[in-house]
Order: sequence, then C-alpha cells, then structure tokens
Amino acid sequence: MSYLDAPLPQPRPANGATAFPSRVRSIIGRLQALAGDELERELVRLLDTLEQDLFREAEKARNAGAQSGYLASLGALRAKRHKLVKSFSAELAGALESLRAPVLTDSAAETTPDVAGLRLVDHSEVTETNVLTAIARRHESRAGLPLLLLGQRLAVLAGQPAFDGSNLPVGPTAVATMLSRASTGVTGDVETRLQLYRLFDQQMMGGYLSLVEAMNALLDRENVLPGLTFVPTLARREKGERSGQAPDSEGREKDTGSTEPNRNDARGPSSADVSPQRRRTDGQSGADAQGSHGLTRQNSGLGGRVDTADEMQALAQLQQLLAESRRVEPRSHHGPTGDTLAADELDAALGSLQAPAEGTATPRTPGQVRQALLQQSRQQRGRAAQLADHDDETFELLGLLYSEIGRELRQGTRGAALLERLQVPLLRVALQDRGFFVRKQHPARQLLNSIAEAGTHWLDENDPGADPRLDDQLHEAVNHVVDNYHGDPAVFAAAQETLRAQLDAVALKAEVAQRRQVEAARGRDKLERAKQQAALAITEAIGDTAVPRFLSTLLEQAWTDVLSLVLLRHGEQSPEWRDHVDATARIIAANRGEPAPESLQPRVTEALGLVGYQGEEADAIAGRLVAANEAGDDPASRTELAVKLKARARLGANEIPPLPPVAPRDAREEECFVHLRSVAFGTPIEFNINQQGDRVRHRLAWFSPITGRVLLLTARGQRIEDQQGRETLDQIARLLASGQARIVPADDHTSLVDRAWQATLGRLRSFGRNLPGSEASQ
Repeated sequence: MSYLDAPLPQPRPANGATAFPSRVRSIIGRLQALAGDELERELVRLLDTLEQDLFREAEKARNAGAQSGYLASLGALRAKRHKLVKSFSAELAGALESLRAPVLTDSAAETTPDVAGLRLVDHSEVTETNVLTAIARRHESRAGLPLLLLGQRLAVLAGQPAFDGSNLPVGPTAVATMLSRASTGVTGDVETRLQLYRLFDQQMMGGYLSLVEAMNALLDRENVLPGLTFVPTLARREKGERSGQAPDSEGREKDTGSTEPNRNDARGPSSADVSPQRRRTDGQSGADAQGSHGLTRQNSGLGGRVDTADEMQALAQLQQLLAESRRVEPRSHHGPTGDTLAADELDAALGSLQAPAEGTATPRTPGQVRQALLQQSRQQRGRAAQLADHDDETFELLGLLYSEIGRELRQGTRGAALLERLQVPLLRVALQDRGFFVRKQHPARQLLNSIAEAGTHWLDENDPGADPRLDDQLHEAVNHVVDNYHGDPAVFAAAQETLRAQLDAVALKAEVAQRRQVEAARGRDKLERAKQQAALAITEAIGDTAVPRFLSTLLEQAWTDVLSLVLLRHGEQSPEWRDHVDATARIIAANRGEPAPESLQPRVTEALGLVGYQGEEADAIAGRLVAANEAGDDPASRTELAVKLKARARLGANEIPPLPPVAPRDAREEECFVHLRSVAFGTPIEFNINQQGDRVRHRLAWFSPITGRVLLLTARGQRIEDQQGRETLDQIARLLASGQARIVPADDHTSLVDRAWQATLGRLRSFGRNLPGSEASQ
C-alpha cells in the first residue's frame, strides 16, 4: 500500500471535537492556529520554490518533449496549488479535532485482509513510500525528545495512552501523509512529486523541531503536564553483571527510563547516580538547561554516547596513542598547579568565551582558548587552576585537528575566520562526547567539514564570481551555533541542514559551469584540429610548387579559415569539403599559369563570405587568389589589402594559443604520460605551489588525446586562467615524474576533516614510533 492509499496514522471521525470540554476545545484551537499558520506558511514557500525549480528545469531541457513536460507540470501546479494548500489545512485541522477518536491498531486493521483489494504496486508508488518513510523517520529521530513529551501531553487531552512518534496526529509521519494526500492530482508526474518531497524534507520540515517545541511550550503554559521532562534512570551494575551474568528483570525495568513531571521526588536520580559523562550534558545553569517551556535540555542522541563496537575500538586506539605521546612528551601544566576544574565549571567557562563582547580579542587556536579560560578562572578564584588530564587531551586533539585543517585552508581567509569562531562550541561538544573525533556522522563534525570545505573551494578571496549568498549562509550557520549551543548537538544538525541546501545549489552550479567549460574546450580542440587539417590540405595542394609570398599569406590566413569552417560544419567526408579542397587545387594551378575556370573566382568570393569577408574586400582577395601573378598587380593595393588582413580577427585566433614544443621524454616521464592518458575525466590532481610543499587541487576535467591539451578547473567549475607549465598532458606528466604533482587516487576522495583527522592520528603514531624500544617491539 502506498502513501496515496494509506490512511492517516490516527484515523478518526471528523466530528470528534464535539466531545471536547470547553477548556480542551480552546487549547486545541490554539494548537490548530499555531501549527496551521507555521506549516501553511512553509507549504506556500515550498510551492513557490517548486515552481521556480520547474521553470529552471524547463529552461535547461535538452529537447522539446522534456521542456513541454516541465511546463505542463508547472501549469498544473499553478492552477491547483490553492487546492493543495486548502486540502492540507483541512487534513491538519481534522487530525487535531478528532483527537479523542479511537485509534485503530495494526492488529485490528490486519485481522480481515481485503483479498479483493489486492493489486500490483507501481514502482513509483514504492519509491514515494520509501522516500516519505525515510523523511518521517529522520525527523522523528531529530525531534525525538520533544515529540515524546508532546505525545504525553496530547494523550492527556485525548484521554488515551501516550502517542508515539508514528501515531502522533501532528508527527512527521502524519504531516508527510497529509502532504501526499493533498498533492494527489496536483502534481501527477512522479519526478515532480519526488522533487516536492525533497523540498518538504529540506525546506518545510527545517523548522519542525522548533514547531514541536513551541507546541510543548503552549501546552506547558496551559498547565498540561507543566514542567514535564524525561529523566533516564540508570540501573547500577551488580557483581553478577560484572562477572558476565544477565541482569534481573528489575534491572531491565530500571534501564528503560521514565517520562514524568519535574518534581523533587524519590524517583529522580541523585547526583551520585549520574555519570560524569551525563553531568557534562546536564550540569549547566538553570537558565541554560531549560527551554522556554520548561524542558530539560538532555543529550538528544545526535552526538551522545559511543554505542557501536567500531567507535569504542576507535576510542580505545585513540586513548592508546595519547598515552604513548605522553610518554614521549610528558604533559606540562603551564605555571603552578592548582584546583582541577570540574566538568560543569569548564563548560560554563567555555560558554562565557563562546560569544565574547564586541571589541574583545578572540582566541585563534584551541591552545589560546585553554590559556584564556585558565586565566579567567584564576581571576575569578584568586588562585591557579588546571584541567583534568582527559580534558587537556581533548584540547590538544582539537588543536592538532585544526592545525591539519589549516594546511589546506589558508590563514587570514574568511573560511579560517569562521572556523576560529566555531572552535569554542566544538570544544564544548568534544568535552561532552569524544565520539566527535571518531564518528564521521557526528553533526558537529559534519558542520565543521562543510565550513572548512566551503572555505577551501567556494570562498576565494580574489574571485569576483564567488557566491555572496553562500558567504551569508556560512556566517548565519556559525552565528546560529555560537548563539544557541548550550549542550544540545541538535543545534549543529540544524545549522548543517540549513547550510546543506545552499552547498548543494553551489555544487550544482559548479557542475553546470564544468559542463560548459568542457563543451567549450572540446569546441576549441575541434577548431584547432580543423585548422591543422585545412593547413595540411593547402600544403598538399601546393606540393613542390614555389608560390608567391603574398599568395602564401592569403592562403594561410583567409583561405585556411574558409576550409576550417567548412570542415567544422560539414565534416571530412562531405561533398562540400571535397569541393573546397578541389577549389584549393584549382587556385594553385591558376597561379602556375594554367587557365582558371570562369566559375572559380565567384566560388572563392562566395566561400570568403562564410568567414566574414564581404563586398569589395572579398572580390579583391578572390581576384588575387585566382591570379596573384598578374603583371598589372598594383603594389599599393596589395599592401593595403595585407594591412586589412592583418587587422582582421582570425577564426579562433584569440582562443587557441600555440602549443609549446615537446621535448623527448625519459622512461619515468613516458610512464607518467601513458598513465595520465588513461585516467578518467574529472580526476583531481594536486600541484605544488611553493617550496614549502603547499598544494592546490585542480580537476582534470578534460584532455584531448590528439592535441594533448588539458582543461584544469577549480572546484567551482571555473577555468584556471594561468596554466603556464600545465597546458598539456606532456607538461603535467613531467610534473608527476618530478614529484611536483600528484594524481589523487579514487579511494582518496575523503572529506577535508577526515583527511585532517587521519593526519592527526599519523602525528600521534609518530610519537609512539619515537619511543625507546618501539622498533624492537614492531
């Protein structure tokens, strides 16, 4: 069954609102107004974006059939979008109005299968179902805790057991189903519907977490389970568990956690029951720890515990490397030792450094952040303080990671400035959860990588074509984290989600620019080969005959352009090409003294018109091509014509620079040359740019196997203007042979932060190799 056929997760009668007491009806009315206004506004914005996308796709369509399809979808959307919005609003209102209707369980729905209704499911329906299911699950995961609390509160209004995320009347599954139903008949094309769902995921659901929190805040103000919070109760491990015995049933019940109002009763965990790892998440001031509606800010699971065997193993290896590095370079506590800062004190101190006052000098490295917070602590306490060993190691690790990122991101650039502002929130994340270092999907690590790669590839200080909107989006993402991060990694996920759409748009723009550059390069190469073949045809026609100098000039310039254009338009096997080659032979024969046909000069004049020679100028050139040895030829008119030819732009003269000479290659250079000819288009190549070993990465977008010319592009799809020394395969092969360039392997296309982290681990391993006796142990 597809989303088009599936009922809402909570099918209820539409007149359920009549059973509500007046106070409950008033609360539900406020919820309808809050959710309806927010979702309808985002839906209208989504449809506007979809219309723009369809119009752009129609403009870029490669054939009339595809273009008409896009325009038909656009017309249908514009004609019926009001119906879609109205239907979606009615579905949303009905879901809340029928809150007290009985819920159909899965077992009740499946006891009597409708055999007569069985049918083959279309592939497009399966695709839509998978897409919507994935979207709903993703947003249920991101808003897990707020949805849990909202399900508890709505259950109070409904007088039913708590709703889970999939059955919540305003949950992600329900909202996705409402959109699918409302769009039926409005966006009939499968591709258009999938684009609608992608925009729903990226745009409309971007603020869903905030909406759920606002609904919780509204219910909290209306005294519906006020102060509700989720309190996980962790079971203590008994001796039997440590020895491998299974925990008893009571322990299993304790491990499930509880959802209850925030009261100081016996069920709340004491400080002794909470691990230091969790105290780092929750040990904030009351103002920071609670949201506007009284929710306790717990770890959402996005950057929480390390819960996979691979991550635990990676952390164990990291701990071993840190221990080995300490044996080589024992830790030095800069200055006199003092009290060790507790986790909550360290987090609060970093919080004060996260958004410094205007005009205050900001630390530029994690090491400087460490010095600043220790100095601040000394001023507040009146005595020296120090960090715990594991906290000190976290500062060191992030410092090493930033150092490796700085090898690819130049200092003083806008990207480097953004990373400097982000380092304090990253330190707070890493101190709470060391999984940041080993988990590639950690939201804070993903945001760090997005900003670092954008600073490397997209924010070129000297490029006037850089996208200013991306610069604004990057600053907004960093500002969002700096202003709103107080222990919840979901802040990083929200910033990354907002930034991803702009990065995808920039990447798509770069892809389009690359295709255009490749097409232009192929056109230039085709023109160059046509000119070479035209020159060869003229040379073969001349043979051993000595031709006058002026005739040679006319043939090399005007007539070569004519032959090149004819070859480009019609091809080598065309009768037009053979006709013009025959005309070339008759021109040479006429200048040897053989009689020229009367039709030759008109044919030459007409051919010259193909490349822009018109009127008297074309007649003059044609006359001298056919009879360059006439005794009555006027030297003055010949000189004037030569000046005009020199001033005229040649066909492709400004686009095709001459090829550099090719010297013999040695064995290593020849090996690199053969390998280079076999690599795929788009392969990245790193070139040394100075004696310090700094490299720049360009993409080998295309090369000509005939002429050997190459096209190097930046990440934004822009052509490298200064390709001096890197214009041909031969030149790049010599750079490869000398070690001045490197082909990036196919398995080395990792993210910038992943490469920097691997380099960091390499530096830590190098410390271990320097230990006395390490060689003997290996």
